[in-house]
Amino acid sequence: MTDSSVQDMNLETAYSAVSDLYLGSDVDIHEACKLMRDKGPVYEGNFIAQFGVPTNAGIHQDSRPNYAVFRYQDVMSILRDGDTYTSGFIARGFGEAFDGLTILAMDGEQHRKVRTLLQPAFMPQTVNKWRERMDDIMRRDFIAPMVAKKKANLMEFGLGFPIRIMYALMGFPENDPEKYRKYAAWALAMVGGNQIDPDKLQDARATAHQAGKALYDSIEEIVVERRAGGSEGDDLIGRLLRAEHEGRMLDNHEVVTFCRMLLPAAGETTTRTFSTVLAMLFNTPGLLERVRNDRSLVGPLIDETIRYEPIATFKVREVAKDVELHGVKISKGSFIQCMVTSANRDESVFENPDEFNIDRRQKPSFAFGFGPHMCIGQFVAKLELNCAINAMFDLLPNFRLDPDMPAPVIQGAQLREARNVHVIWD
Repeated sequence: MTDSSVQDMNLETAYSAVSDLYLGSDVDIHEACKLMRDKGPVYEGNFIAQFGVPTNAGIHQDSRPNYAVFRYQDVMSILRDGDTYTSGFIARGFGEAFDGLTILAMDGEQHRKVRTLLQPAFMPQTVNKWRERMDDIMRRDFIAPMVAKKKANLMEFGLGFPIRIMYALMGFPENDPEKYRKYAAWALAMVGGNQIDPDKLQDARATAHQAGKALYDSIEEIVVERRAGGSEGDDLIGRLLRAEHEGRMLDNHEVVTFCRMLLPAAGETTTRTFSTVLAMLFNTPGLLERVRNDRSLVGPLIDETIRYEPIATFKVREVAKDVELHGVKISKGSFIQCMVTSANRDESVFENPDEFNIDRRQKPSFAFGFGPHMCIGQFVAKLELNCAINAMFDLLPNFRLDPDMPAPVIQGAQLREARNVHVIWD
């Protein structure tokens, strides 16, 4: 792909390409995991291979021994212990498009320091200040223009609003929507570099690197301008420009790098979660009217959806020292696949786990990860989803599935989603 092709990249096309990359085979991942929970706690081999999707190790996944765990306590223990089960290998797989500079690939003290720098901008006390602004953006700029049409594919809204809000939260200019849609397309192209098909690998990596360079250059322009303007603002860029790190201020390269490493997940994870929340809302008998009449159920709807259908179905870690799990000896350097989607339906923890029930007493699940690498943007995502669902109930009278279109179907071996959610309203 040429530089001009990267410049012309389309958000919808980039998003679909990532969805296709992680769609995988027709094997039912929930059923496959249930069989393994019943069979034994540790699977010896590359369990993910049957689904035909990449892991964060990329093409290096089969270069080491592989193991997989399926039960709640095992997944929790591994994700919690960032010293024994590490993430640095990601720099040589998924992270190659970022020149290895991604928070996902950091371990130990380096990760703790970077997380400490970034975390304050994403904590509830900061995020909640954005509620009114989020709500206004969604209603004025996205939903209000739809109202007169009486019908829509809600995933067009779902693709647009998380990018708009997250990029504003990070400090990107808001006066040029096409600009941040292009930034989002480049970020997704970087994710697309995690190709495991040898016939597509070279082109995918070249595109990912070109998109990464274009994104870096664009963020750098913003950072330089913001620093010259006084580094004010409560957004992420403003905070980083004012932050001290190891007794000194961050330079422009560090600020740009920190921002770029967050962008691939800044919008698309919320988009996919939005689709699964809507799919469960519309496809569960009686649920739409319950939530329509009692908005306090929006939070439980979101929480139960991310337990029942987590977007990222697994996490991979590398073993930093020889360990033994349930009598299985695992050597240093091996990969362990933590099946999040399995742990979230562990019968020993969740009563009737295969039942979608927003009234259940919620327990910690792993939709946003767990431990030191827990998703830094989870509070933003939940607030965005809450605002979006309430806004639709308010502005789209009696909105419901379009009977002339297929009902939404959740699919994907990794990065699960419903591609389309067609609705009508009065």
